[in-house]
Amino acid sequence: MTVKTETVQIPSEGVVISAYLAQPETTETLPAVIVVQEIFGVNDHIKDITRRFAQEGFIAIAPAIFQRIAPGFATGYTPQDIEIGRKYKNQTKAKELLADIQATINYLYQLPNVKKTGVGAIGFCFGGHVVYLTATLPDIKATASFYGAGIVNWCPGEDAPTITRTKDIKGTIYCFFGEKDASIPLQEVAQIEAELKKYNIPHKIFRYPEADHGFMCDQRDSYHPASAQDAWQKVLELFRSTL
Repeated sequence: MTVKTETVQIPSEGVVISAYLAQPETTETLPAVIVVQEIFGVNDHIKDITRRFAQEGFIAIAPAIFQRIAPGFATGYTPQDIEIGRKYKNQTKAKELLADIQATINYLYQLPNVKKTGVGAIGFCFGGHVVYLTATLPDIKATASFYGAGIVNWCPGEDAPTITRTKDIKGTIYCFFGEKDASIPLQEVAQIEAELKKYNIPHKIFRYPEADHGFMCDQRDSYHPASAQDAWQKVLELFRSTL
């Protein structure tokens, strides 16, 4: 399938968010997916994931969620990159993240070939946390959250952690974790699962015994091909069945 890519600009509450858009070259009306970055910006890995969705028949877009703090930021995975990425992450605010994802949804709905019946969201690392947060938006019908740390004990710019918003999740959510991920203790995974069950949120939790943090990224040392391939198929199953 031929895929067209471009960088687009999305107005959001006084700022303009840059976003990477990938779509199949077709006149057919298609479901849309929002891809939310790690702390490393809309880099090659995030762009690759966005294109992969387009190749699977989705219109996919990756908004730069650090736009308000560091416009154009994209980097690799060195210790120095991690340090600066964490610094930017800690400056984000939940209200602004929600506004920017809603603005991205509004942009998608303006495209003539996007289905207007709800969108999917997938996020990795910090993006995994962000999409758990944005799963509360009415237009998000399906969410795939990958190794989002801090969900049970933190929320950007807020006092109450993101897990307290579980009751407000509107659609289906799949969460993916590596059991070797030191940044997300298995006890926290169990807390997330218990909260989703408590509020009867349609969900599945996937634990990969051999996987570490970042196991989906083929540019990181922690890439685990078997877990990544299995998780990718589960994501496609989720989005194809709900969008």
